[in-house]
Amino acid sequence: VLLAAAVCTKAGKAIVSRQFVEMTRTRIEGLLAAFPKLMNTGKQHTFVETESVRYVYQPMEKLYMVLITTKNSNILEDLETLRLFSRVIPEYCRALEENEISEHCFDLIFAFDEIVALGYRENVNLAQIRTFTEMESHEEKVFRAVRETQEREAKAEMRRKAKELQQARRDAERQGKKVPGFGGFGSSAVSGGTTAAMITETIIETDKPKVAPAAARSSGPSKALKLGAKGKEVDNFVDKLKSEGENIMTSVGKRSTEAMKVLVPSVNTESVHMKIEEKISLTCGRDGGLQNMELHGMIMLHISDEKFARIRLHVENDDKRGVQLQTHPNVDKKLFTAESQIGLKNPEKSFPINSDVGVLKWRLQTTEESFIPLTINCWPSESGNSCDVNIEYELQEESLELNDVVITIPLPSGVGAPVIGEIDGEYRHDSRRNLLEWCLPVIDAKNKSGSLEFSIAGQPNDFFPVHVCFVSKKNYCNIQVSKVTEVDGNSPVRFSTETTFLVDKYEIL
Repeated sequence: VLLAAAVCTKAGKAIVSRQFVEMTRTRIEGLLAAFPKLMNTGKQHTFVETESVRYVYQPMEKLYMVLITTKNSNILEDLETLRLFSRVIPEYCRALEENEISEHCFDLIFAFDEIVALGYRENVNLAQIRTFTEMESHEEKVFRAVRETQEREAKAEMRRKAKELQQARRDAERQGKKVPGFGGFGSSAVSGGTTAAMITETIIETDKPKVAPAAARSSGPSKALKLGAKGKEVDNFVDKLKSEGENIMTSVGKRSTEAMKVLVPSVNTESVHMKIEEKISLTCGRDGGLQNMELHGMIMLHISDEKFARIRLHVENDDKRGVQLQTHPNVDKKLFTAESQIGLKNPEKSFPINSDVGVLKWRLQTTEESFIPLTINCWPSESGNSCDVNIEYELQEESLELNDVVITIPLPSGVGAPVIGEIDGEYRHDSRRNLLEWCLPVIDAKNKSGSLEFSIAGQPNDFFPVHVCFVSKKNYCNIQVSKVTEVDGNSPVRFSTETTFLVDKYEIL
């Protein structure tokens, strides 16, 4: 009979202990405290006996996995059980350390209960233990799917009602009638326009990132949000707030796996503000070779003050890769070709106010391997029933600084957690989606290469395609706005720039 299973320190201090028969706390603590003193360090054994019990143990770095059994228990069966216990612990704990074991103690206890019931070993393997402890319910999934459907229908109904209210308000204004009031405890104090604006704000908030609370206190005259107003009006409203110095979080990208949205903090914007955004789409072969790389970039101009509407942008283009440039149809192409300046064809006209205008875009398409900004080399090699996977990255474009880098490696299902060998950075194991995410906060010239080693049961094809995601505040093509001047007088104008380099698709097949 198996009396107890415990993880303890080399000094005999219990971190997690699960008793399968009636035992007092003092009894189990006394047994575990006596265990290190009974071991003979000069000999290599897997068990030690006293007059009443037998300890079957296995060292795990600075800890011990200990099973306490009766003396007439079958030791061969106990050793098999001990191996299963030792394999369960890395499934729930990233590191075999005391604080990590304590943090996941209840997960381990639940798993221990699946291995042993009332002192006797259950006929289970590691995959079955994981399935039992996850406790997935088909009924729960169905319930959640139904609830999400109901929420979507409720939102659609709310939008439909809002459109009806907007139409009624417009009809009343056309006919010159008083705008009907909606609700308001029998009084007409709340007008239809105000209510409509409130309803529209509610609808927009469900779909858009929430702005800072200070947005409600914008000073100066501003147009109220209209019922059913389009997203562009909201963007203008947000841009006005930015020009007044409000800090607003804006979403700038999305990952291929919907695990995480990258948020870039807002920058201090001047009256003339430029967004330089690049997106890369790249596909590489696992044995090397660039199948396709396509990069799209654009300069978006935003002017919030009318007196700076007649300006010219001086562009610095240090690109040596053969980027194809294209200006907006209203921009003077000859001026740009001759002097690298962006200005309107008619110098008397002004750029639009309070709206983002794309003035210059560029495109780079290549199969040249030396152009790959970040190379990924994934090398799985079979070793018996398992696979040893070595994966490394190297930053080829040393002028870049990549932030929030996540390299996602697919894993075979139903084989447990990977055993991590060496790693630069951190990792996350998503057991539900069978993914290993290698997370690196920064990759730059000082930290241009790194590697990860792990082993897990599987075949080499199980670990592809590898996906990469990152965001950078430096663009890939060296295209920047060096200065901004007024059309009349060529006097310099203060401006601000926001640069973003994002991943649209980055995979190793």
